[in-house]
Amino acid sequence: MFEQCRWLNEPAEWRMETDHVSVVTDRGTDFWRETHYGFTRDSGHFFGREVEGGFTATLRVRARYESLYDQAGLMVRLDAETWIKAGIELSDGEASLGSVLTLGRSDWATGSFRGDPSDVWIKVTVERGVLRLQASSDGLRWPLVRLCPFPAAERYIVGPMCCTPERAGLKVLFSDYALTSPTGKALHDLS
Repeated sequence: MFEQCRWLNEPAEWRMETDHVSVVTDRGTDFWRETHYGFTRDSGHFFGREVEGGFTATLRVRARYESLYDQAGLMVRLDAETWIKAGIELSDGEASLGSVLTLGRSDWATGSFRGDPSDVWIKVTVERGVLRLQASSDGLRWPLVRLCPFPAAERYIVGPMCCTPERAGLKVLFSDYALTSPTGKALHDLS
């Protein structure tokens, strides 16, 4: 599935194998627009592929988060002002489950992750103007993380994302990437 992806802000160090992509982040990379900090950054590493219409994307993300704002996960993007990134991010001294929805300006929602944050599964379903975000510690049980409006579009770009705003050198392993039609499952179906 990774062979159809293309880089936005290609990292200096990365490698694609048959079943995974490994990345080492560049210094000062981030995705953020205005809120609280007042700046706009669109320099994070995003390895996305185009998909038509609604979809469900899943991705396994493995990394050791060490510095403030180290982050890795999954991104869905329409353009520089319309996107969501979701995964693990180091903040306030701990690796938390986080998501940033950007519709002109960014928001930021964080919460605890039940499981080992160095090995997490992320699932995003986009259909009919709604985005459903789920996270899993084993790729089998998928609790709801976020439900939010997201613009309906003919095409989206979706794939792995990682950033290190305060440093360089986060090593990330992305695997088990799958892109299918929307699951159509009930909102609180955990499977």
